[in-house]
Amino acid sequence: MTPTSYPLMMADEGARVRIVAHLGGAGLDKRMNEMGLNVGAELVVRQRQGGGLVVMRGETRIALGGGMAHKIMVALASIVVKA
Repeated sequence: MTPTSYPLMMADEGARVRIVAHLGGAGLDKRMNEMGLNVGAELVVRQRQGGGLVVMRGETRIALGGGMAHKIMVALASIVVKA
């Protein structure tokens, strides 16, 4: 992890982030990799609603619960300008 990393759940809507670590066990790591959310993947936070959020990797949108999003550590890649 880098000193500037933080849980995905704390990322702002529209932020472009890069996954730097998974803080869960082997089960979470396997599940994340199966969904394409591996370490080094770049995501865009599309929507924050309730306790979860929707992220986008490429053209694929993935809904994550708050518990899972808290275990994914990310670092800011850049800011996406909303149109």
